[in-house]
Amino acid sequence: MFKVGLTGGIGSGKSTVADLFAGQGVPVIDTDVIARALTAPGGMALDVVRAAFGDQMMQADGSLDRAALRRRVFSDADARRQLEAILHPLIRLAVEQQLATLAAPYVLIVIPLLVETGTYQEVLDRVLLVDCPEDQQIARVMARSGLTLDEVKAILATQATRAARLAIADDVISNTASPDALGTQVAALHRRYLAFSTTPSS
Repeated sequence: MFKVGLTGGIGSGKSTVADLFAGQGVPVIDTDVIARALTAPGGMALDVVRAAFGDQMMQADGSLDRAALRRRVFSDADARRQLEAILHPLIRLAVEQQLATLAAPYVLIVIPLLVETGTYQEVLDRVLLVDCPEDQQIARVMARSGLTLDEVKAILATQATRAARLAIADDVISNTASPDALGTQVAALHRRYLAFSTTPSS
């Protein structure tokens, strides 16, 4: 099965693009969704995260205080690496398990930290980047999440640069205009990926 990795910085519009591909009938595996499931009550990683970061990262009802953990890991590089060491192997395993259940011409795997982890390129046939200027990323994240400018900039500082993402991309969706423009780009790429998926590899 042909595998397309979808990546982009925070606020670039990855989820919107993934939803548009899903609307075309494409199966979507989202590593952010997997990460949230792993750290939800009953999730495989919750107790490990609690042991590593302490009860102060937990809500009274036993669920993870995601805002507190986000503040911690985006202000402490060692803490971020510790969290990634817990989650990334489990996320990768879940991706492989989901891939094994699919039967489709191609699959879209949403990997926000594709550049940063450097562990998925060998399983991907194509990398698709959702791209927009940093000021648009900042505005979108602040509008949807209520984070301050400094908090958003702290997140951006931990992510790969726009140039680094562009350097690994096979295809680029520009998310600077209207939603209709996004739909047009996705439809064209969908046709391209269907053609790739039915072309025998040399």
